[in-house]
Amino acid sequence: MTPAITLAAIILVPVLVLLFLRINAVLVFLSLCLGDVLVQFVAPDANTFLTLFSAHVPKGVDTGNDTIKLLLLLLPVILTAVFMIRTVHGYGRLTLNALPAVGVGLLGSLLVVPLLPPGLSHNIVDSSLWSQIQRAQDLIVGSSALACLLVLWLQRPKTGHPHKHKHGKD
Repeated sequence: MTPAITLAAIILVPVLVLLFLRINAVLVFLSLCLGDVLVQFVAPDANTFLTLFSAHVPKGVDTGNDTIKLLLLLLPVILTAVFMIRTVHGYGRLTLNALPAVGVGLLGSLLVVPLLPPGLSHNIVDSSLWSQIQRAQDLIVGSSALACLLVLWLQRPKTGHPHKHKHGKD
């Protein structure tokens, strides 16, 4: 598979899954951000912890640091997606959900591609499409975060409408 097709799949598959299954993309985006925080702060210790308990691995052999990082990055995303299936109701909200879904796909590609196996990662990183995405990474992160915040703010419950209670005869 060509690097452009692989990269397009990495970006588009999450977008289509989020929209098709009506998953709240804002929460998935926030879970992706949480996964990145876990990669930064937990992955080094997790790798050390696994190295201590894998006595059969010779010294100097990588115990799957990128695999651990990929797991820490994607586990919150996958769990959130599973728990949020069919939480977006109505055509208007589904249309609005498309903006954060695209943000998930683009930010996810920026975070996942460097953690892929070296051959696959190298092919994608050497493509012109990847260099364009990397040049636009500030725009991708900023606009995705802003879109998620706007959608989140628009989803807040409406207040000021008192609920009418029916009082039955006792």
